[in-house]
Amino acid sequence: MQSELKLRIASGVVLAAVALGATWAGGLAFQLLSVAIGLLVYYEWSTITKLAESDFQGNALGWLSQAVIAILVLFDYIHFSLPVLAAFSLSGGLWVLIRKTSWWLPGGIVYAGLTAVSLAAIRGADYLGLIAMLFVFAVVWGTDIFAYFTGRAIGGPKLAPAISPGKTWSGALGGTICGVLAGVAVFMAHFSLQDLRIPIIALVLSVSSQIGDLFESFIKRRFGVKDSSKLIPGHGGVMDRVDGLIFACVAALILVLAQLLFAGGRAVAFGPVLLGL
Repeated sequence: MQSELKLRIASGVVLAAVALGATWAGGLAFQLLSVAIGLLVYYEWSTITKLAESDFQGNALGWLSQAVIAILVLFDYIHFSLPVLAAFSLSGGLWVLIRKTSWWLPGGIVYAGLTAVSLAAIRGADYLGLIAMLFVFAVVWGTDIFAYFTGRAIGGPKLAPAISPGKTWSGALGGTICGVLAGVAVFMAHFSLQDLRIPIIALVLSVSSQIGDLFESFIKRRFGVKDSSKLIPGHGGVMDRVDGLIFACVAALILVLAQLLFAGGRAVAFGPVLLGL
């Protein structure tokens, strides 16, 4: 148990260092990280759902979609990536309707594609994108860490026993409060808090991250697997580590797109819009 704990801690430190280093560097470094996470998420999704076995051609379409999205992200065509992702998702849906295959195919295209796009879009290339990404990290990590400790300390009614028996309402509430506080702390370290906008956004992201955690638990329980893969020593798979982050980033992306739509849809950096700057 001690050796497993040491391995888990060592892996966690390495993962955090890589994530924060790429976030600080921005540009191509973070784009590569975003693309790598997106591709690994699709690999694990397709493995868990057995797409390669049940629908080889459909799975090839899924991999093609992720490759194209990766190229668009790496070459700074973020604003083209969402329409392209939508086209591939519709193609996946039509494939399922015609061939009577699994709806997990378009689901995987959307899930993995939005992972890469949302991460890269929020970070962007400027200083405000860095703060926006750190803000999201703070909310997600604060939520995850304190939900675990609060749930263990207080216990009480289960949040979703059929999906994830270990999660409690006390943990969810404690994680949400700490996640919001962590996000606000990151924001206030750089800017003054003028109104409730940032706490509300942090609340939305915190709740979204917990929904993402439950969503991945549902998938694993549906297919009878414990971990999404064994890619990370002591931690399982990439999806096991970024499930909450994915949903929080997608929620942030939706908030930004909604604001841009009401503002006339002009193309601007996503991070400053998220933070209201």
